[in-house]
Amino acid sequence: MEDYDKAIGVMDSGVGGLTVLKELHRLCPNENYIYFGDTKNLPYGEKSKDELVEIVKEIFDFFEKKKVKAVVLACNTTSATAYEELKDKYSFQIYPLIQIVSECVAKDKAIKRIAVMATQATINSHKYLTELKKSNAGIQVYEQSCPLWVPIVENQIKNYDENIAIKGYLDNVLQFNPQKIILGCTHYPYLLDKIAKYAGKDLFINPAKIFASYIKEDLCKKNLQARSTEGSITYFASSDPEKFKNNAKMFMSINAQPSLAVV
Repeated sequence: MEDYDKAIGVMDSGVGGLTVLKELHRLCPNENYIYFGDTKNLPYGEKSKDELVEIVKEIFDFFEKKKVKAVVLACNTTSATAYEELKDKYSFQIYPLIQIVSECVAKDKAIKRIAVMATQATINSHKYLTELKKSNAGIQVYEQSCPLWVPIVENQIKNYDENIAIKGYLDNVLQFNPQKIILGCTHYPYLLDKIAKYAGKDLFINPAKIFASYIKEDLCKKNLQARSTEGSITYFASSDPEKFKNNAKMFMSINAQPSLAVV
């Protein structure tokens, strides 16, 4: 099989990465995608770096067996903690969300003050801070962890105290007076309507669109874009595929039952 005929792997701790997959599929509908939702190990944001490296290694091994041409780390936490450890150990192209999005965002030199709202593991890594400053040394970055947000999305919790779970985090960020706020976890766009009650929607950056556009361009540059006229999406979940399918409706419709992945 030619490299361009191979599938693209997309991974996340759960359904959040579907925000990236949705944009990728919109831009590149003729590609074949294999989505891996690691529901068994979520939330990633509370795990150590060593744990996350081992988890991602197992998923990369899974994708290697599937003979993918590229893997999209549609997860800020693993981009921050596992990418550098594993990037040179596999034959497929790897796209890390934080590194790519930071480079693209920092090109806008008009942005002098930016905030990042993300999981605890991502904030602890200071990866957004490091990567943004690589491309724009003078940029000021404020980092805010939001440990309640992924559980709210994945467990579809409806009854929670917005003053604590939403406004409490956002108040800290707004005191910094940022020009833009990066939603530094792919689950977070689901909460944007709630978040935007306390700040305008145009203040927030959903990295999925920036990330997907970059990947499309890079596949073309590397001559890896699919030649077929029609693509496909196959879904895997590491536990409870039925729950994964139900939660996925928050981001995109899934018709086929996801398969249970054994890694």
